[in-house]
Amino acid sequence: MNHKAIYALYSNVVCVDDTAGAMDKDGNKVEIDLAAVAAWVDPDAYKYQRAAEYPSIVDQLDLMYHGGMDAWKAAIQAVKDKYPKG
Repeated sequence: MNHKAIYALYSNVVCVDDTAGAMDKDGNKVEIDLAAVAAWVDPDAYKYQRAAEYPSIVDQLDLMYHGGMDAWKAAIQAVKDKYPKG
């Protein structure tokens, strides 16, 4: 169950349990549309994708030393282009 999507789509949900479901502040079960939850796209997804694909700091420093700032900027920009904001 995508907890982040449920919290984003249902402002009245204060607790999500994979077994019990989504609950409001009074402990009442909130019915959720699983299709809407599945279709929800995390607006921060690009951040996680970029972080996973950027070269390590050690590799970035090595690239700067051997290739200069232009090579480093090109490597970083390639990742940014692959995973644009929004």
